[in-house]
Amino acid sequence: MGINSERDIEANMQIGPTDQGMVRLFIQAGDVEIPMDFDPEEAEEIAEEIRAAAQAARIVAG
Repeated sequence: MGINSERDIEANMQIGPTDQGMVRLFIQAGDVEIPMDFDPEEAEEIAEEIRAAAQAARIVAG
């Protein structure tokens, strides 16, 4: 499965700080829960990648 493969799966995502000074992305889909912790610098890099992807998607959508 690649980035362009569509799936009919409903998922919820929460993002927030932990009490350990990390940034957590918490994804829940059905019975599956995926907590992913990042240090603040990694989280900022991910945010930059998301912004760049959003900009590229706008160009594709034209």
